[in-house]
Amino acid sequence: MSPPVFRFAPSPNGYLHLGHAFSALLNFDLAREAGGRFLLRIEDIDPTRCRVEFETAIYEDLAWLGIAWETPVRRQSEHLDAYRKAVEQLTAQGLLYPSFESRAEIARLVAEREAAGPWPRDPDGAPLYPGAARSLPAVDRLRLIEAGTPYALRLNMAAAGARVKDLTWTEQGEGPAGEHGTVPARPEAWGDVILARKETPTSYHLSVVIDDALQGVTDVIRGQDLFWSTSVHRLLQALLGIGPPAYRHHRLIHDSAGQKLSKSTKATALRELRADGATPADIRRLVGLS
Repeated sequence: MSPPVFRFAPSPNGYLHLGHAFSALLNFDLAREAGGRFLLRIEDIDPTRCRVEFETAIYEDLAWLGIAWETPVRRQSEHLDAYRKAVEQLTAQGLLYPSFESRAEIARLVAEREAAGPWPRDPDGAPLYPGAARSLPAVDRLRLIEAGTPYALRLNMAAAGARVKDLTWTEQGEGPAGEHGTVPARPEAWGDVILARKETPTSYHLSVVIDDALQGVTDVIRGQDLFWSTSVHRLLQALLGIGPPAYRHHRLIHDSAGQKLSKSTKATALRELRADGATPADIRRLVGLS
């Protein structure tokens, strides 16, 4: 049998904090215990937020923690063709459509809907897509695209859900409400999610599914904040003919106020803690891995 494959996949849009350290160390420790492989992936599909200095800091922080990874490191920005192929596959199935509303227009539409009552929101608390682009005539779509209008490619969740039913995943960790074992996937809770944009042929949901499959990742170990995202990932895997990895979602590291850590919180940035004299052993103790 092939050895299990674990991965840590940060975005270089800020400095790593204690929460990242916990996830990276947990994956690295479990890979060593299982005699498996540990991969580092740089999720840099957003050119407006990702910066070279943050990527360099990721390598420095992880090396300081004593984490070693296989090379070369997969950088998503170097593999856009793989995501384009997946978009083409979903388009051929008639499951994607372009939406042309700006973020401001979507906010206005949501406000209009909420004037008549609560508008549904996804598990992250964001309002579901309120527009009518799904029913826009093909000639109008073509006209807008040819005019250079920015657009997002959305998954027709109703059509996708009709094609793939009764999806589940096996949770080896624990969800936010203690979910464990066989968990029913609820991708419809996310509405018509964005899978790509005119300028970027992918999104987090699509790229993570493609990357894990292409890299042979067998064990996805990540924070509970991504627990319900697994519903969308299971749907995409089924639509694209990809087998699912094993999933294990872990507890989150919170600050003194009980809030989830953010990359904007300098007090918890690994580089700040290191500058203040913290050791890798101190970091392990702070995240409960000592």
